[in-house]
Amino acid sequence: MSSGTPQRVSESGFPIAPVYTADDVPAGLSLGAPGEYPFTRGVYPTMYTARPWTMRQYAGFGTAAESNARYRQLLAAGTMGLSVAFDLPTQMGYDSDEAIAHGEVGKVGVAIDSVDDMRVLFDGIPLDRVSTSMTINAPAAVLLLLYQLVAEESGVSGAQLSGTIQNDILKEYIARGTYIFPPKPSLRLVADTFAYCRAEIPRWNTISISGYHMAEAGASPVQEIAFTLANGAEYVRAALAAGLKVDDFAPRLSFFFVARTTLLEEVAKFRAARRIWAQMMREEFGAVNPKSWMLRFHTQTAGVQLTAQQPEVNLVRVAVQGLGAVLGGTQSLHTNSYDEAIALPTEKAARLALRTQQVLAYETDLTATVDPFAGSYVVESMTDTIEAEAVALMQRVADFGSSVEAIENGFQKREIESSAYQIAQQIDGGERVVVGVNRFTVDVEEPYEPLRVDPAIEAAQVGRLTRLRADRDDAAVRAALESLSKAADGTENVLYPMKEALRLRATVGEVCHALRATWGLYQPADHF
Repeated sequence: MSSGTPQRVSESGFPIAPVYTADDVPAGLSLGAPGEYPFTRGVYPTMYTARPWTMRQYAGFGTAAESNARYRQLLAAGTMGLSVAFDLPTQMGYDSDEAIAHGEVGKVGVAIDSVDDMRVLFDGIPLDRVSTSMTINAPAAVLLLLYQLVAEESGVSGAQLSGTIQNDILKEYIARGTYIFPPKPSLRLVADTFAYCRAEIPRWNTISISGYHMAEAGASPVQEIAFTLANGAEYVRAALAAGLKVDDFAPRLSFFFVARTTLLEEVAKFRAARRIWAQMMREEFGAVNPKSWMLRFHTQTAGVQLTAQQPEVNLVRVAVQGLGAVLGGTQSLHTNSYDEAIALPTEKAARLALRTQQVLAYETDLTATVDPFAGSYVVESMTDTIEAEAVALMQRVADFGSSVEAIENGFQKREIESSAYQIAQQIDGGERVVVGVNRFTVDVEEPYEPLRVDPAIEAAQVGRLTRLRADRDDAAVRAALESLSKAADGTENVLYPMKEALRLRATVGEVCHALRATWGLYQPADHF
């Protein structure tokens, strides 16, 4: 850099100069206008000057009834969209009464075993007016169909529904681990979901391609967007191979990123990601609809940066992280609760997290102008650097042949683990300051009473399943599951027979077991 000796290094490893000048901005830089290709300045011309981002709070715990009560509280407090957290058995496609689910029912999210549970989860919530995001991956199609069935029961058609399923299975193999099937049938299920939603739920975002979980596992900002966008390209190729046209599905693709406390680099990361995706979709995949070029994304503040020590300090961290997401042009935002490093958030903590967004939206001047950082020497320089490094890393993935082949060779996982190890070393050595952990500590922490999940929930869920199986037409369910297995073994879109099985009250576990029997289970290679 032209201006001074760098004193710090970014999260991604490039030097940060103490002073930036016009000489540091890329030569011939043309930012363009907001809402225009390549969308460096945002995907919409007016951004937040017309309306603020969607304030979407992630919640779900215990039973469907308890989570429904929390959703009603959040809606009453002013949240604009719901975001559902599912428990681990649901994420892995198991019912609450299976042995493998013991001890995990309702712990990290809500337990959903059947359409009966989904009906309770959204009781009294206007599904034609509320946008719902569901953090679910391997069984994403199953939970989406349950949601559609409940909506139809209340007179809401698929055409009226809006929301997002995460449905990003590739990052599960890289960083999170809640996969079920091998990559190829998993990609087929994703492509079937794209096609189904285009015909049946056209306003639904069919995938939220996620860098968040890779970042939580230790990925740098460059790794986060490089691996995420490479996965995005893999989903596009899978859909094209299934016979879909790029402009028929690409406008419904969405993304999910983290916002760290390193605000300047995060803003630059979001700008670089938009630019890379726009160029790739137009030049590599030949999309002609400008909506296919837009990288629309949800952001969540960085859970991994929250501390159990002096947890109130997390309120400050979350405010800074949320500010970075807004300055970076996010379409929706979840702000973490200050107590999440200890337990599931209390009602008060969840409300404070939402209030953080409301202060940003209504008490600051952030929504008065579009892209406040446009032309900033440091941000434009960082954006260019991050773009170049991310594109180079994406090429390393492509050198394996595809994201799937890179995953099977353990490439992304090794790169992220190396980054995570470096971060841990920096914290342990004091080079990276974490307030309350390795500096500015206190001798005695104030007592805190966390939210606790009642262990009786598991027995209650088991009881619900027992009653469900006694009340339904088992012969009809078995026939529907057999039809699903046949579709999975052939080329038919599996969501249609899957929906019929779920309508007849087949459980999440039964549907996933039918697919397991046909497609098999994914077993990581030894080098993982």
